[in-house]
Amino acid sequence: MELLLPHPSNSSPLTVLGLLERTASVYGDSPSLLHTTTAYTWSETHSRCLRIASTLSSSSLGINPGQVVSVVGPNVPSVYELQFAVPMSGAVLNNINPRLDANALSVLLRHSESKLVFVDHHSRSLVLEAVSFLPKNERPHLVILNDGNDTSSADVDFLDTYEGVMERGDPMFKWIRPKSEMVPMVLNYTSGTTSSPKGVVHSHRSVFMSTVNSLLDWSLPNRPVYLWTLPIFHANGWGYTWATAAVGATNICVRRVDALTIFDLIDKHQVTHMCAAPTVLSMLTNHPARKQLKSPVRVMTAGAPPPATVISEAGTLGFDVGHGYGLTETVGLVVSCAWKPEWDSLEPNERAKLKSRQGIRTVMFAEAEVRDPITGKSVEHDGVTVGEIVFRGGQVMLGYYKDPEGTAVSMREDGWFYTGDIGVMHPDGYLEVKDRSKDVIICGGENISSTEVESVLYTNPAVKEAAVVAKPDRMWGETLCAFVSLKYQERPVTEKEIREFCKTKLPKYMVPRNVVFQEELPKTSTGKIQKFLLREMAKSLP
Repeated sequence: MELLLPHPSNSSPLTVLGLLERTASVYGDSPSLLHTTTAYTWSETHSRCLRIASTLSSSSLGINPGQVVSVVGPNVPSVYELQFAVPMSGAVLNNINPRLDANALSVLLRHSESKLVFVDHHSRSLVLEAVSFLPKNERPHLVILNDGNDTSSADVDFLDTYEGVMERGDPMFKWIRPKSEMVPMVLNYTSGTTSSPKGVVHSHRSVFMSTVNSLLDWSLPNRPVYLWTLPIFHANGWGYTWATAAVGATNICVRRVDALTIFDLIDKHQVTHMCAAPTVLSMLTNHPARKQLKSPVRVMTAGAPPPATVISEAGTLGFDVGHGYGLTETVGLVVSCAWKPEWDSLEPNERAKLKSRQGIRTVMFAEAEVRDPITGKSVEHDGVTVGEIVFRGGQVMLGYYKDPEGTAVSMREDGWFYTGDIGVMHPDGYLEVKDRSKDVIICGGENISSTEVESVLYTNPAVKEAAVVAKPDRMWGETLCAFVSLKYQERPVTEKEIREFCKTKLPKYMVPRNVVFQEELPKTSTGKIQKFLLREMAKSLP
């Protein structure tokens, strides 16, 4: 046996990029991407991705393997194509949230050392402002994204158009295979921080395992019709950008998500699957024009613990909701609420409660535990004893880009990745998240650092102390509630003034919905603000 060593014929590095070639052969004439008047087949998508990759690695753009290429755009066909095309050129793919403000965006571009940015035309002014903050020798090239019909030349601020880049490419390009499956493939930022961005780096291996995991765990069938309500910039759409390609899905792209659009697209295209944050489910169930679906639509929800009532109400409309849990650091979902047939006979409310649990580790993932933060031992599986959620498996990131200290804090010498999230284990081995990391608020699926918002509040000359906590919200899951104590002022500062001040410093979704003034914020004997008391106060607010 000791003579049977690895051989090039059995040691090809794992990568999802080869899935596109297979799908073009199997489902070449089947629709791949649909968006308004744009429609492509899988053969066309394969060719377009190769063309983009070819031009990226050519002398005209000169993107070298390992360099970062960023994408700022919504769920449109070009953004989907770039999930394959960028890494096919050997570059590292970096999706950026287009909802960030220019300052936050410039921080990410500089931190990532991005060499080229594909920019949706709606984000044109945002990116130009962000780039203007960078030193001239650090400014990336810009390529404007269009809808596939406009092949006119770009304006003076842009190197080219997306279609122009594609037309110059070679449809027979031999895409660049990774020399090792541990080679970095994607760089995703956990939030739009303006001080210490956390850039999560994933390898070809972790992306491949995430994709296979997605197919197995959700039992995604061949040729489903998948509606893109989940932003692709959120951890590459939880990995479903590549999973839908593997099964020859019809991807229905949507630039802006609203309830009427979703219902209309479901009817028009006979949608079978979609991923959505709990806030999207709440939007659908609470919309005045909500309607019973003609046929069931399977939905995977994650991003924040969904209320059982939302899952139950979505079910009455015909949405078959599954639930999972993961982080940017795990590419996609690594825990899901695997459904047991015996639960079908339970009352609807009981079923919804079970579905609201995050669940058990997925098929391709190694281990998921809840550990006591002091003893380091696994907590009792009683559904009550809380601890920190820890992971071990091939989907865990390579580490945080340019942040060895942050990497060491979360990926410890005991061989576990520490999520910072608090949870319990139930007697059946199913995990339930009880609280998120103390500095993170999840509003509409967006991870928001409370300390970042607090740092902005402290720049207001009237503010003495500030603490931001999550306030439960039926629509958004959580909204931001700021508790503020003020310095002595001749004229009292109003809640509106504080909010307007934040709007000048932060993206809209990071502006506190509520501002509560207190003479002094509650503190421990050592002077630490007691946020758990503020969270309880926030729950009672209208």
